[in-house]
Amino acid sequence: MDVLTAALAGALDAHSAVPPHRRRRALAAEVHAFILTNLGDAHLSPDAIAAAHHISLRYLHRLFHDDGHTVAGWIRQRRLQRCRRDLADPRLAAHTISSIAARWGFTSPAHFSQAFRSAYGLSPRQFRRQCATVHAD
Repeated sequence: MDVLTAALAGALDAHSAVPPHRRRRALAAEVHAFILTNLGDAHLSPDAIAAAHHISLRYLHRLFHDDGHTVAGWIRQRRLQRCRRDLADPRLAAHTISSIAARWGFTSPAHFSQAFRSAYGLSPRQFRRQCATVHAD
């Protein structure tokens, strides 16, 4: 609703009619959608996100801080979720772990493995093996 309100106000050239908290929430929703759309881009960075939305890097960080996150942390969490989903998918069993990680923007297999283990308590290989066992039963 906030995004729609902000878009309508923009179309009517009435930005000041929208309360600041609604504009901020609308912008945050747009930023989140942009990140999710570009999650596989290894060059996705706070600088690129801020530039795409014509806001300062400081304001971008404030948007995420207000929600208790960092920009990089939010991106990493979403990438790890997508990797976890793909590693659990038996239809993607022929894809290497490195190719799945790269698909979601991880450029270093070692970094991906460490981040995955930190987030889920298992290495990507262990997780995939565990999922294969469940699907085989």
